[in-house]
Amino acid sequence: MRPALFRRSKSDSAPAASTSPADSSSRGAKGRPTPTRKEAEAARRARAKTPRTRKEVAAAQRANRSESSQKMRAAMKSGDERYLPTRDKGPERRFIRDYIDARFSIVELLIPMMLVTLVLGYSGSLYLASIGNVILLGTLVLVILDLIFLRMRLRRELTRRFPDAPLKGTTYYAVMRALQMKFMRMPKAQVKIGQTLPEHYR
Repeated sequence: MRPALFRRSKSDSAPAASTSPADSSSRGAKGRPTPTRKEAEAARRARAKTPRTRKEVAAAQRANRSESSQKMRAAMKSGDERYLPTRDKGPERRFIRDYIDARFSIVELLIPMMLVTLVLGYSGSLYLASIGNVILLGTLVLVILDLIFLRMRLRRELTRRFPDAPLKGTTYYAVMRALQMKFMRMPKAQVKIGQTLPEHYR
């Protein structure tokens, strides 16, 4: 009979492969590390901000539209193309705006001439009223001629500066801007009358 001193116990034969509680607590489900308190709070705030009900979704959409409108209004004043409407984006459209704003347009005289015609018409004199009508008619003819020459020169410049760009819609865009008084144009003018324009627009 072997002495009890040399007898192997069951505890010695069992493999010591058990993990410590600290190791098991440091991992979450599926073996992923347990998130820290800061990460858990950030995730909880993100879930709280996510709209859940239809009313919250509608409120979030209104807030996004309001923010987009504010950025667009600011871009209309500053010329920031990131937030401009699609019709105003692109180097070609920016050049058209600068080209129109850098020249003196006959349409700038249209409103003053209309006021002169109105005053002469209420003067009580048929002669002065007829002079006013002639002045107004002459101004309108000059505006039409100015727009025709503007279209010709602008298309020549666009073809030279942007040979690969399509010209569809550029005439309408230019004429609609040229028919407005400078202080009423949107996006706001970024150049002064007579200012030399850069050779390249990108």
